[in-house]
Amino acid sequence: MEARAWVEVDLGALLQNHRLLRERAGQEVIPVLKADAYGHGAPPIARFLEGKGVGRFAVATLAEGRALRQGGVRGEVLLLGSLHPLEAEEALRWGLMPSLSTLEAAEALAQRARTLGLLPRAHLKVDTGMNRVGFRWEEAKEALRAVEALGVRVEGVYSHLATAGEDEAFVEVQRRRFQEVRAALGEGYFYHLENSMGLLLHGGENARVGLALYGLIPGFGLRPVLRILARPTLVKRLRPGDRVGYGGEYVARGGEWLATLPVGYADGLPRGAVGFVRGPGGELCPVAGRISMDQTTVLLPGPVGLEAVFEVLSPDFGPTGLLSWAEAQGTIPYEVAVHLSRRLPRRYLLEGEVLEEVG
Repeated sequence: MEARAWVEVDLGALLQNHRLLRERAGQEVIPVLKADAYGHGAPPIARFLEGKGVGRFAVATLAEGRALRQGGVRGEVLLLGSLHPLEAEEALRWGLMPSLSTLEAAEALAQRARTLGLLPRAHLKVDTGMNRVGFRWEEAKEALRAVEALGVRVEGVYSHLATAGEDEAFVEVQRRRFQEVRAALGEGYFYHLENSMGLLLHGGENARVGLALYGLIPGFGLRPVLRILARPTLVKRLRPGDRVGYGGEYVARGGEWLATLPVGYADGLPRGAVGFVRGPGGELCPVAGRISMDQTTVLLPGPVGLEAVFEVLSPDFGPTGLLSWAEAQGTIPYEVAVHLSRRLPRRYLLEGEVLEEVG
């Protein structure tokens, strides 16, 4: 791959994160790969983890599940949220595991499965307090009986924590409710409740992890796995009074060296939130002027060649890391990560060796 800007994903760090989370869970850790693995690239990550023995993944939409199947992933792919009745046939055809929150979806799944000669399988989603999707926790037993009476084989039961890391008292309310559901339904089902923060703070059994898998939570030994690299397309010295970028907000004193990097907010750099990039020697280079759609200008300590490589996004928790970008925008790392552009090619590395290139 010859590119002037690209994304690198450290599969070794990803595997280390998964192992750490697996140790805390005690049982199964399900990688959440929705939104193209939060911008990291779902099929390559799923293929890699599947090769390391991971047998179950989770996505948000049917299209995301289809993309994993088309990418060669053979393990279970759980569709999070709630299956819409109109999606039942395609979920069956692609061998995906839907989540059921309504009897209408269960009926559609059972009916389409009979027509196709397939066994309908699903997880039951139970609402323990988040009030987005799921059968009410007090009605879980009746819902399970109704779904199974339709001929659907329920293999898993789960809920989702709404306030892990924020309101621990309500986390305990949800845990208690989920345990009551488990006691009512009995064993024989795959129960899963914990998310990244719930698992890291309190441990648990089976967990679905996204933010933690990609190393975007500081303080637990996790490592961010993604970085963005770029080569400059222009390096020049500014004259006194030279103005840089839209609006001319940066006015040169004279003598500064400036590099233009071929990445901008169309590539996912939050406009107004990126203050620095790392230069070829690891030095912090301040952004000069506004970030454009396709270009970012930074000040240099001295001239560099066009072959030099800048680290626009660093795999750490420093001022050039994704967490810093998110904090500067007043948001969470997820929101920034999912907006990283697909037009940037991806390289997947293990111990420095490129295993796969996409784009």
